[in-house]
Amino acid sequence: MNRKLATVLAAGAGLTLALSGCASGGETPEAAPGASGSSGESEGGLISIIVNDPSNPYWQTEGDVAAAQAEELGYESNVAASLGDTNTESNLIDTAITNQSVAIILDPANASGSVGAVKKADAAGIPVILVNAEINETGLAKAQLVSNNAQGAALGAQEWVKAVGDTANYAELFGSPSDNNAQTRSNGFATVISQYPGLVQVASQVGNWDRTEGHDKMQSILQANPDITGVISGNDEMALGAIAALKEAGKLEQVKVGGFDGSPDAVEAVKAGELQYTVLQPVATFAKEAVIQADSFIRTGETGVAEEKQAFDCILITKENADKVTEPFTLSE
Repeated sequence: MNRKLATVLAAGAGLTLALSGCASGGETPEAAPGASGSSGESEGGLISIIVNDPSNPYWQTEGDVAAAQAEELGYESNVAASLGDTNTESNLIDTAITNQSVAIILDPANASGSVGAVKKADAAGIPVILVNAEINETGLAKAQLVSNNAQGAALGAQEWVKAVGDTANYAELFGSPSDNNAQTRSNGFATVISQYPGLVQVASQVGNWDRTEGHDKMQSILQANPDITGVISGNDEMALGAIAALKEAGKLEQVKVGGFDGSPDAVEAVKAGELQYTVLQPVATFAKEAVIQADSFIRTGETGVAEEKQAFDCILITKENADKVTEPFTLSE
């Protein structure tokens, strides 16, 4: 394997199989000419992959799958992490340019703050494919592949209402404000919850996608609102932190918690009845597809897909189908 790790921040998770997720509208984007089994030949070279924080299994999987797909198509791969910091991200882009990368797969650190980094790579003639999060500008990245966060949030909120009921005081754990996904999910929750006047949000705290912050913010919420019976979370890590705090307070049985990501720990929590559901993001699908589209652009000047922005539908995971999640972020048939 020609894999070169620029940053090693977490133990490698097992290679993730491609998730049978769907594109927005229920159709998977047409595979680019460089997909496995096509007659196109790889141009070779280095594909630099920049994720957020591999200590989160979601981003670990994102990097693993993208690197494996790059190597399968005949490229070298280099996985690094920005830790959500735009200065680190900019430095990693500089390194990718210096290393003469033929493409960059980037999970942007900030919707606005990452625009400059993408412009820098574009000016150097290196195609950038964005995964997981968007930037607030079009026409710079050759493609932006994300989960259909609005669809997934509404799906999760519907299940959450079933668990909580139509009358409750509840709290929301919000992701990183610099990530458009956080607001999109919050808005998706609201489209469903707002239909039930008896559901009253008494607290909203920013947890920055982090388990420790989710735990600490949940403790604060409970001190101010000991009567809440529901928590809806923008991701699994915050939800798992909330569950830990609720256990410590002896209140997990009375408070229903919902997550978002489909991480292995969250799936186990669903099986245990501690988490009511999680919404599985098809990160394995779009991480692989991003590299396929990068390969196509390297060889042909086109990604092979008509739209720059591509959204992949999420899948609701409950006790009924949790046993079918046999690999990280992968639902078996």
